[in-house]
Amino acid sequence: MPNWKPHLLHLLALLQRYPGLIAAFGFCSGVASFILVDRQEGVGKVIAVLMLLSWLALLLEGVLTRSAARWLGLEMPPVVLRYLTQLIHQESLFFALPFFLITTAWNSGQALFTGLLGACALLAIIDPLYYKWLAARRWLYLAYHTLTLFAVLLAALPLIVHLTSYDSYRLALGIALLLSVPSLASTLRIQQAWRWLALGGMVLAIGAGGWLAQRWIPPATLWLTEVAVTERMANRAPGASLRSISSNRLRHEGLYAYTAISAPRGLNERIYHVWQQNGVEMDRIALDIHGGRKAGYRAWTHKSHFPSAPAGEWKVLVLTEGGQQIGVLRFTVTD
Repeated sequence: MPNWKPHLLHLLALLQRYPGLIAAFGFCSGVASFILVDRQEGVGKVIAVLMLLSWLALLLEGVLTRSAARWLGLEMPPVVLRYLTQLIHQESLFFALPFFLITTAWNSGQALFTGLLGACALLAIIDPLYYKWLAARRWLYLAYHTLTLFAVLLAALPLIVHLTSYDSYRLALGIALLLSVPSLASTLRIQQAWRWLALGGMVLAIGAGGWLAQRWIPPATLWLTEVAVTERMANRAPGASLRSISSNRLRHEGLYAYTAISAPRGLNERIYHVWQQNGVEMDRIALDIHGGRKAGYRAWTHKSHFPSAPAGEWKVLVLTEGGQQIGVLRFTVTD
């Protein structure tokens, strides 16, 4: 027997005896991952790659288990495999969740998605709920599994390959759908032709729902570090931020909407400042940002032409190319 094998068997026995260790490890390492990603870009890439590799191992679980039994003479008990799957769910959710917590616009529909991720993370560390309620319902477990993978991809892809939020969303949705097909097929127990049609319809429906929900999902790696609505800019820095301005001053001076946006190093992204008066869009101005600056990439738009009756509640929405909201600036124009 190789020298390392008794140690591995002892570790597996400990995991079965103390399953709570997995929950504690998943929580601590997931939060630590975000802190390291936020502090060190290179470490962030490594963590993101390892996270995706763990999912690859999970997908190839059957092949790896048979190979371990054949070549190493190591039989993996089913209970250990369940614990490892739970660990990957915990790691993934606690890796992705901090990104979404910091990027969510809490006064929008994005709060629903991030709240759902938080509930999933909590579910992953409460064993009675995870095993007796979630894992016992195959369709629910499949949805949970797919959502977790989707969230990890949204956070990891911009870090690893510097895809824009729009491209990351499309790719993450496509991969999550593709990898859900085998599980959906086994759930439907396809034996007749009509079930294949049902499978195709389910995949299309899930894909369409995911695409339409894009505006409700935060851009995981883009967030505002500084904002201001101001009358002047000097040396790429904004003047005093305003909450209210008279229509007279507005016509003479115009206004700047200033945003500093944190983005991963190497990421080039197009965003939009959308100026709205009482919920009606007045202007949509494109800006190109570049990631890597710790304090955030500084960008601003200047609006000098306002309607003849400018009084009311104004907002400047900061949106990605796919319509995901990064943040919002508010001000009031008085008569």
